Amino acid sequence: MEKQHPNIAVLSKMDLTNPDTLAEVISEDMLWHYFNPELPELHGDYRGLKGFKDFFMKMGALTQGKFKVNVQSAHAFGDELVVTHSKNSMLLDMREMVVDAVVVWRILNDKIVEGWDIPSVNTVKVKG
Repeated sequence: MEKQHPNIAVLSKMDLTNPDTLAEVISEDMLWHYFNPELPELHGDYRGLKGFKDFFMKMGALTQGKFKVNVQSAHAFGDELVVTHSKNSMLLDMREMVVDAVVVWRILNDKIVEGWDIPSVNTVKVKG
């Protein structure tokens, strides 16, 4: 059996539904980058644990608490980078939808120091 890469182990400790787990894995000066032309109100860079939590609080409010990250895969590249693919579900403008996203994580010394959230805005699947 192949041993799990240590940076994937760091990500596996993170539970977005339980903010108390985030301080263990996010560096104090972490930088979260988000760009989505369909959600310009969320564009920007979010700094530190507070900024990361603020981003997900805003996303939760925008989606009426229905935003959910469903990780499909995670692959480590070298000693710093992990790329995750997720199918995120949400309720937006009274429509249920699923969007593929890739997040590139940069991890140093067992802490997330940077993340780039890249949603596939042109292939969103609307349910119903």
